[in-house]
Amino acid sequence: MLTDFITAAVATLLVVADPVFLSALFLGVTHGMGEKQRREVALRASVIALAILVAAGLGGAKLLALLGISLSAFRIAGGLLLLSSAAEMVFDRRNRREQATADQAISVDHVKNIAAFPLAIPLMAGPGAITAMILLAGRADFRMDYLASLFAVAALVMLACYVSFLMAERIAAVMGVTGRAVMTRLLGIVLAALAVQFVIDGIGAIVAR
Repeated sequence: MLTDFITAAVATLLVVADPVFLSALFLGVTHGMGEKQRREVALRASVIALAILVAAGLGGAKLLALLGISLSAFRIAGGLLLLSSAAEMVFDRRNRREQATADQAISVDHVKNIAAFPLAIPLMAGPGAITAMILLAGRADFRMDYLASLFAVAALVMLACYVSFLMAERIAAVMGVTGRAVMTRLLGIVLAALAVQFVIDGIGAIVAR
C-alpha cells in the first residue's frame, strides 16, 4: 500500500539523515559565520543534498542494471550497509567519524564550498541516504505515485534538515549532549530494524523466484 510505503520512506530517510544530530555539526562547520551566511549555507546544502537523492532515486536502479546487479542483491547489500550505519549510531562511532570529516573541512576552507562539503556530501546525502533512496525507488517499482511520494518525502526530510540548521543553537541548548546521545541511539535501533527488513525483502525475492 502507498501509505505503508510512505511510512517506510519517512522513517528510513529521517533516521538516516538525522536532522537533530546534523544541527550540532552545522554549528561546528559554520562557527564564526554571521546569521545571513549560515542561512545561505543551510539552504544551499539542503538543495544540493536533495538533488543528489533525487538523482539516486531516478538513476540508481538503471545503473545497477548496467552493472548486472539485481535489485534483490542490492537490497541485501544495502540493508547490511544501513545496518553498519545503525551500529555506528548506537555505539557512537558515527559521531566521531562525521565530526572528524567536519573538522577536516574546516581546516581546509572554513567558508568556501562548505555547503557542498561536508554538509551536503557526505553528511546529508551520504552513502546511507543514497542507498536508502535506491532501495525505496526499487520498491516503488516504477509506479509514478510511489516515486512522486518518495521524492516528496526526500524534500520534506531535507526541509527538516534546513529548519534544524536554522534552529541549531536552540536545539543544542534544549537537548544538551546527553539528550542528543540518547536520541541518536534510539534512532540507531530503529534504523537497524529497517535495515534487517531490507535484507529480509531481498532474500524473500530471491527465494520466490
